[in-house]
Amino acid sequence: MDVYQAIAARRDVRNEFSGEVIDDARLMRVLEAAHRAPSVGNSQPWDFVVVQDPDTLARFADHVAQCRDDFARSLPADRATTFRPINIEGIRTSGTGVVVTYDPTRGGPHILGRHTIDETGRLSVALAIENLWLAATDEGLGVGWVSFYREPYLRDLLAIPDPVTVVAWLCLGPVTELQEIPDLERFGWRSRRPLTDAVHRESFRPATDEFATDRESLPATVPAT
Repeated sequence: MDVYQAIAARRDVRNEFSGEVIDDARLMRVLEAAHRAPSVGNSQPWDFVVVQDPDTLARFADHVAQCRDDFARSLPADRATTFRPINIEGIRTSGTGVVVTYDPTRGGPHILGRHTIDETGRLSVALAIENLWLAATDEGLGVGWVSFYREPYLRDLLAIPDPVTVVAWLCLGPVTELQEIPDLERFGWRSRRPLTDAVHRESFRPATDEFATDRESLPATVPAT
């Protein structure tokens, strides 16, 4: 699969994990892809905590379920109805969690490129995550980004020291399939914006029909979650 195919096929997986645990060879290949990501000042501020202990996975899954319930109770009735059938985690069924962290001290106090925009450090970690996700798709694996958790709980669960912070818990494992339509679109939570609505020229003004003549020259929209 080429990079465009991987981008188009990539999904945020919840229900499609096969229950098989990823083998070490593929695990290390996707982590190597993540580790090859560009980073501000070549600081490489990421670390990857691989979690496969069933007890730890179960404890985290229970915590996530509680956070999911808290979110559901905060929703207005119509959105709660839409949210109810959406599965937001595959922690147990994936069999593997990859917790991606950010160390703001990596590389010392003078990071080339981070002096005026400190966020470039965390953005570097996001690039590593995207590398991992695309490599996993090429390997026939699924990735699910879990965001329903309290960071202090996860830091304590995995003994993550200060000042390292958690960027993502990624469920990683073999899948039975990848959905053609992303879950949040299939369940009616939110549809995808057309690319033409997102492209601006020369300044951040609303996209209008004045760009209609340019649309044929833009690349086709790539579906993703």
